[in-house]
Amino acid sequence: MNDASDQTEPASEGERLQKVMAASGVASRRVSEDLIAQGRVTVNGVVVDEPGRRVLPTDLITVDGTAIQTDTSKRYVILNKPVGVVSSLADEHGRPDLREFTSDYEERLFNVGRLDANTSGLLVLTNDGELAHVLAHPSFGVAKTYIAKVSGSVSAQTIGKLTKGFELEDGFIVADKARMLGAASGGASMVEITLHSGRNRIVRRMLDAVGHPVLELVRRQFGPLHLGTLQVGQTRDLTKVELGELLTISRTGGAQTAPEEEGTVG
Repeated sequence: MNDASDQTEPASEGERLQKVMAASGVASRRVSEDLIAQGRVTVNGVVVDEPGRRVLPTDLITVDGTAIQTDTSKRYVILNKPVGVVSSLADEHGRPDLREFTSDYEERLFNVGRLDANTSGLLVLTNDGELAHVLAHPSFGVAKTYIAKVSGSVSAQTIGKLTKGFELEDGFIVADKARMLGAASGGASMVEITLHSGRNRIVRRMLDAVGHPVLELVRRQFGPLHLGTLQVGQTRDLTKVELGELLTISRTGGAQTAPEEEGTVG
């Protein structure tokens, strides 16, 4: 009797796949069943084409290759961080910190990575520790895009140097992409730069090294997330599409090791 009971127990664990998909907001149960039947759904990397499969909260479920949120206790928020706010939830020097933006949320949110106090822009707030580790660490290659107002007129040769790379005091550095956006007032220039390094103040150090100190710096993009029209000092929840893209990065990157330490970027 005990053996028979043991054999049937695993099948009764968890929730039915289509119910979990519907609860996550992907689609109704009926449409979820259709997606499953079409072979567009995987569980832990294996295609499931028959409804009724039971899944656990720890299972990785994807639809058309994009992960879905199965743990509804997790919260994911974008903040357009203002200049002057430090990327901390309790600044020991009494400077303005992120508590101003997290206190209204029921969940205990924390920041993914850091931005320099003098850098504004996109910062992710969450209570998902696994996702935070993957997104913040440079070994996982999550790209960030910045718009910098720099001193002087930037030449094509300078842009080329940024994308070809050069040595800094802590090693070789190269931008994934860089381009000149145009001139700004006072003889300054606007530059867009994309990189995945998490080294301390790396954007400012790179631009200073090529002779164009940063006057203003804003992070516009973090992986698949874009700041868009979000105003400085405002927050918003991620859309389901954004969250799916972010969870896909987190769940597929979480098995990697992380040899390089994270710094304050900006």
